[in-house]
Amino acid sequence: MTAPDGFDAIVVGAGINGMTAAALLAREGWSVALLDSADEIGGFIGSAELIRPGYVHDIWSSWHPLFVTGPAYAKLGPDLHRHGLAYANTDDALTASVADDGSVTMAWRDAAATAAQFADQADGAAYLAALNRFGAHVGAIGGLLGSELRGSALVRHTLGLARPGGTTELEAYARDVATSGRAWCRREFRGHEVDHLWAPWLLHAGLAPDNASGGLMIPVFAASMHAAGTPVVVGGAARFVAAFRALLDELGVIVRTGTRVHAIDVTGGRATGVRAGTADGEVRLRATRAVLASVTPSALYLDLLPAGTVPAAARRDAVGYRAGRAAAQLHLALAGPVPWNDERLATVPLLHLSDGSASTAISCAEAEAGLLPRRPTVVVGQQHVLDPSRAPEGAATLWIQLQELPRRLAGDAAGEIDTSDGWSPAVVEAFADRVIARIERHAPGFGSRILGRHLIGPADLEARNANAIDGDPYGGANELDQNLMWRPGPATARHRTAVPGLWHIGASTHPGPGLGGGSGHLVAEQLTRPSRSATVVDGARRALRMNR
Repeated sequence: MTAPDGFDAIVVGAGINGMTAAALLAREGWSVALLDSADEIGGFIGSAELIRPGYVHDIWSSWHPLFVTGPAYAKLGPDLHRHGLAYANTDDALTASVADDGSVTMAWRDAAATAAQFADQADGAAYLAALNRFGAHVGAIGGLLGSELRGSALVRHTLGLARPGGTTELEAYARDVATSGRAWCRREFRGHEVDHLWAPWLLHAGLAPDNASGGLMIPVFAASMHAAGTPVVVGGAARFVAAFRALLDELGVIVRTGTRVHAIDVTGGRATGVRAGTADGEVRLRATRAVLASVTPSALYLDLLPAGTVPAAARRDAVGYRAGRAAAQLHLALAGPVPWNDERLATVPLLHLSDGSASTAISCAEAEAGLLPRRPTVVVGQQHVLDPSRAPEGAATLWIQLQELPRRLAGDAAGEIDTSDGWSPAVVEAFADRVIARIERHAPGFGSRILGRHLIGPADLEARNANAIDGDPYGGANELDQNLMWRPGPATARHRTAVPGLWHIGASTHPGPGLGGGSGHLVAEQLTRPSRSATVVDGARRALRMNR
């Protein structure tokens, strides 16, 4: 049987947003093709026995609190679970930060237990008040993150932030958006615990402790994780992708991997399809209703679209769009759990080696200057704590993320690693040794338990996903001038592009990076939502039937 070459919608890019959009459109009866240049769908979601049999590692991303609290999961979750998705989560230890002097700040799912450890009782009360404030406005905040930030939705949800405190409350949120995470912690708390615990989490939003909007993001992270925990996919993230693939197959979505789109066709001023290269040569697919592109703005406006179809303002946005810091990962197979000095850390799923804003800000500044950080913030994931199937009995796996790396490598802040050849495999290996030594300071004997390691450097991230320019896994810098209503740029901030029928989704678009599927859900909802005129017509038809 010959595969079709015409569809209602073509989705370019099969990461979390592309998979979400394809599934939601197909559920509404659309014929959909989902294309990706990789050999399998999932984007930065996947797992494998990278090092030894029986040791399952989440290769790129791992933690799903954004997904399970988002609208895409609300709609697709039951079907994904029906196709085998299962989560493991924590009801106890949530996260922790370990300072260079060995002091530890812990967080538990129970927010009150977390606040009770703060040395200053007033800080504990302020922490709970910040969480309660987020809870009172979670609907409006979720609405802002799940809708276009230009138009009536912006006004409606912004007014929701004003309740019950009126304009004073609204101004307070505006102030938080303009405030860095470090400054917010200094303003709200006398002690160091909140900064130590949550400032490193800003890295997971592509931010540094001194970037604006951290004052909003720290309470968002804290409240979301107290509510949702740290869910990981039982058996490895590949099972999440397998569940999605089964659902897409069930819905009749045509999935084509190994298919690199190199042009979007525009006919009569409208996006009408794509041209792509495959192992068998070029293919041309037609789209009668929509093309959704989960790509960077530079790829969309400078490469894929015919030059004459791109407005000058959109081209300026694409040319000026900035990538963020690079990242790397280190996966370890261990003969036994990490022998932490503080035994409580053995039960923590995800922790940071950081002094809070103090050390993390320095490492970010070194990376921005092109230097390997001398004391990098080390994100340590212990998925086996939640999901024992990840490792043989008595053994362990570690998922280590490093988010403060320079895109263009100019040197080493410690003066120890020769970087003259740029991001060479030898540099990645040497930096991994620095990270392992940093962990060993807090876990003597740790190195002797390592059975093998697997490194993923910045170049490997870009090779996996072309949207990770120079190893930036977040689809572009997330600083305030390139975030919220300015993502990816002032002229391109709507998902509906200036080319009719063409929609922009993915990490480079609002609501930004992460495993929420937010932009894919948002666009699918807009495409399938009945128009106002259609709603009026349907209502009139129903009234006529009732009056017969």
